[in-house]
Amino acid sequence: MLSYQHIYHAGNLADVHKHGLLAWMLKYLTRKDKPLTYIETHAGRALYDLDDPAALKTGEAQQGIAQTADWFASDHPLREVLLRTRRVHGPQSYPGSPLIAAQLLRPEDKIHLAELHPAENAALDFALSAYSAKCYRMDGFELAHSLCPPMPRRGLLLIDPSYEIKGDYTDIPGHIKRITRAWNVGIICLWYPLLNSDAHRGMIDDLQKSYPKALRHEVTFAPARPGHRMIGSGMFIINPPYGMEVEAGRLSARFQSLPQ
Repeated sequence: MLSYQHIYHAGNLADVHKHGLLAWMLKYLTRKDKPLTYIETHAGRALYDLDDPAALKTGEAQQGIAQTADWFASDHPLREVLLRTRRVHGPQSYPGSPLIAAQLLRPEDKIHLAELHPAENAALDFALSAYSAKCYRMDGFELAHSLCPPMPRRGLLLIDPSYEIKGDYTDIPGHIKRITRAWNVGIICLWYPLLNSDAHRGMIDDLQKSYPKALRHEVTFAPARPGHRMIGSGMFIINPPYGMEVEAGRLSARFQSLPQ
């Protein structure tokens, strides 16, 4: 979606949910002395300034990371990346998922990032210029299909679309089924918003039938502002790493402490 820019939503509660789980999984994968591949279909710009007028306009970061950073212990990988990003880029900087991956992965690991929006792609390329990541200005699903199965075969794919394209909810299950047929050992992670319209329901029910052993983790929270349609965040994880349920449960308890 060429009109979508994540800066309006960077650091919101959905990012806290998604990035908390993503950072934990990447840290877990790097415990083993074997290289891995990270692929992301909708990368965004990787680095966000929460003092940007666009971020301040929605106030979502104030509801999100500004109030929840202490949910993560000092040795949690998301906390480590957040503190490192702020040391380098300033106290109001926030790392998107590509920068989280770039900071947690090792030189022998492969990073492939798709971002179709020209300005976001240029910002992504600049933000990751110090890392050995490959940035592509192309459709993220086209990239995933072209790479899978990747080398190395160990690894993780993050699918995080804007859901502003009408066909996303109906097309995504087909993309995931094609990807898992090619890459049956990959950890496939789909983020989706919980909207008051329940728009995600058919997509996730379809995936649940196809992948009954997948981890479906959802958290709810109050709308960021009156009339805002998002009331929660979901992650559907195929081939979840060992211990993922425990980390997800810990995060659930944190979200349950928020006023609904």
